[in-house]
Amino acid sequence: MKHRLTESVAVAAAKAAISVASAYRVENDRRLPSQKQVPRGRRRPDPLAEVFDAEVVPMLQAAPQIRAVAVFEELRRRHPDLAYGVRRTLERRIRAWRAQHGPQREVIFRQVHEPGRMGLSDFTEMGDLGVEVAGSPLDHRLYHFRLACSGFEHAHVILGGESYVALAEGLQNALWALGGAPREHRSDSLSAAFRNLSRDARIDLTARYEALCAHYGIEPTRNNRGKAHENGAIEGPHGHLKNAIADALLLRGTRQFETLEAYRGFIDEIVSRKNARNAKRIEAERAHLRALPPTRTSDYEDVPVYVTSSGGFTLRRVFYTVPSRLIGHRLRVRLYDDPLDLLIGGTHLMRLQRGRAGPDGKHGHVVDYRHVIHALRKKPMRWRTSSTANSCSRGKRIGARSTSCSSTMASGWPARRPWSC
Repeated sequence: MKHRLTESVAVAAAKAAISVASAYRVENDRRLPSQKQVPRGRRRPDPLAEVFDAEVVPMLQAAPQIRAVAVFEELRRRHPDLAYGVRRTLERRIRAWRAQHGPQREVIFRQVHEPGRMGLSDFTEMGDLGVEVAGSPLDHRLYHFRLACSGFEHAHVILGGESYVALAEGLQNALWALGGAPREHRSDSLSAAFRNLSRDARIDLTARYEALCAHYGIEPTRNNRGKAHENGAIEGPHGHLKNAIADALLLRGTRQFETLEAYRGFIDEIVSRKNARNAKRIEAERAHLRALPPTRTSDYEDVPVYVTSSGGFTLRRVFYTVPSRLIGHRLRVRLYDDPLDLLIGGTHLMRLQRGRAGPDGKHGHVVDYRHVIHALRKKPMRWRTSSTANSCSRGKRIGARSTSCSSTMASGWPARRPWSC
């Protein structure tokens, strides 16, 4: 067209390297090719013309959350002659209708996590993994801690419930492994920190949790009750961590561990691998963390007990034996998640493995035969009826019904037979 201002059609076409016919076509119609396109019309009849406005739209208005596949199945039930190939057409039509007339949807506001501001804690069940320790299934949980900004993680195996002792031990282990403390600690409505059955216990637990946070200069917060998605920075990683543990167990080839310490080392190795992938971000956030206090605070519960004439005491529905010389004394028990320490006054006496009551509510037993053997030898007929004898466990933790003595005494033994357990 520039050449056409001074040249003829043939000359301008030659200079533009097009044919003369194309030059005359452009001369007669100067619209761009995109302006000449005609809107594409339907090539076949609309298969949903008679049913969409009359039947589909009322269903969408009555049940806004209904799935498109459910609407299609209902239409096929009402109209058996409707072709199966129109499913995608119906799904696109419903999606377009919802974009124009559908209900308002939830809006997600992206958060920018400040370094050193928030750490999150929660417990997750691990019983479905089928882990066994010393040949017995391990019913346990994981305490899981995570920094929202850098993704630092720490996991601790918990044998009991979501108690304050488990929370305090796991949180302090995480902070000391991290080397600093965030400004805020977020959790859900943990009974160990915020509530309990009785009013007095609720106040006591809350005070202990607040004292724990004050020791490290952390502000305790929690999400709204029933709104787990508000703790998405810890709820989502729960699944990722459990999947990583499940994969590692498959690669390991067995789910059996000789000791609890071996299983805990296995968990620590998996978590350390995850932290290694975020090493640069974790190191950058460490500079924004609060300094740790000189020492840890208590991560146990002090409970007074009385040693009865049976040679032991009952604590949390579990009977423990102690040396008979302690009968009649009042002891102070430092109750941890796994072991418990016995003190008389300020003197440490011994450490016992913590027992657990049976799932059916029956009492458990932690019995060391060395504490009672001298009395049973003096009263051999007691072997037939002694519940203590039937729970001998070489000082190991056992359940309400289980026994792990290699030569458990049974009724019918000779009265004078020596006990070689």
